[in-house]
Amino acid sequence: MSLFQNARFEISVASPGGLPEPDGMEVAFAGRSNAGKSSAINTLADHTRLAFVSKTPGRTQLINFFRLRQGAALVDLPGYGYAEVPEKVRLQWQGLLERYLRTRPNLVGLVLIMDARHPLKPLDRQMLDWFAPTGRPIHVLLTKSDKLTRSEAARTLAQVGAALTPWGTQVSCQLFSSLKKTGREEVEQVVGSWLAVDETSPAPL
Repeated sequence: MSLFQNARFEISVASPGGLPEPDGMEVAFAGRSNAGKSSAINTLADHTRLAFVSKTPGRTQLINFFRLRQGAALVDLPGYGYAEVPEKVRLQWQGLLERYLRTRPNLVGLVLIMDARHPLKPLDRQMLDWFAPTGRPIHVLLTKSDKLTRSEAARTLAQVGAALTPWGTQVSCQLFSSLKKTGREEVEQVVGSWLAVDETSPAPL
């Protein structure tokens, strides 16, 4: 059975103070608004409506926790980078994201979602810079790869991989398509390895 299959919604959080007590390992999913994060989560969980998919960027304003059958949690973070979000709300999201990513003690890794047609925007790089000092692994999912030809997808993967070099072996990268349902096994292998780590992982900052 898939690692993510039978995931169930547990709680939504709007502020750092609302975060539940650390209970079991957590894997965070983050990405720019409209990069395909919710669709990717639904595809991994083999569930059409586990994470809310909206045609309106910036719709996800909460941290949503989904419990996996083996006890860990998949944590869906608010999409970032949507210009029409009011400044006050944007700053609230930013504070919530940064606080969670940099201080959550049981967070074992970050899956960073990027549209394969528009990867590594400045806010994506900022997200990498926020999380990298924790020493935890980061896996980049280049979603909507079905929108590219095979040669374009291969070239994009190589270019992004080269651009991620400054972050070293801490960051890995792959192509993914929710429409074609390709790349799921690779994600499961990567995240599964994170959930198998022991308690000697470095502590967050």
